[in-house]
Amino acid sequence: MISFYSEQIKPPLLNKKKINSLIKCIAFDFKKKLGNISVIFCKDEYLLEINKKYLNHDYYTDIITFNYNEENNVSGDLFISLERVYENAKSLNQPTDIETLRVIVHGFLHLIGINDKSVKEKAEMTKFENLYLKKYKEII
Repeated sequence: MISFYSEQIKPPLLNKKKINSLIKCIAFDFKKKLGNISVIFCKDEYLLEINKKYLNHDYYTDIITFNYNEENNVSGDLFISLERVYENAKSLNQPTDIETLRVIVHGFLHLIGINDKSVKEKAEMTKFENLYLKKYKEII
């Protein structure tokens, strides 16, 4: 089950039903069971504080994922800075809703076990992001 929250910022308008269907599809494709997923939208400064406190990183990012998986059940929190996502969308010339969806998918793929530290891993992550963005458009 996916729940959406907002901290200090107005949440984006999203088709939550379609996003739930997409996340279930990803879990199914990777032979995982869907546990509890929280998507928390926030501002840059809120996410920066989380980045400093829990990861000892002093920089802005668009998403931080906390993994609470147990065995084959995928659960976690996806903290997403909408300010960063919207800035990225602008620089990439992408609609904000598509970039927001990409970041949600990206975070969930991290929970599934896909990493993006190396060049090869980044290419694989991007491949999966693009695949599931395409599938999202096919969901009725």
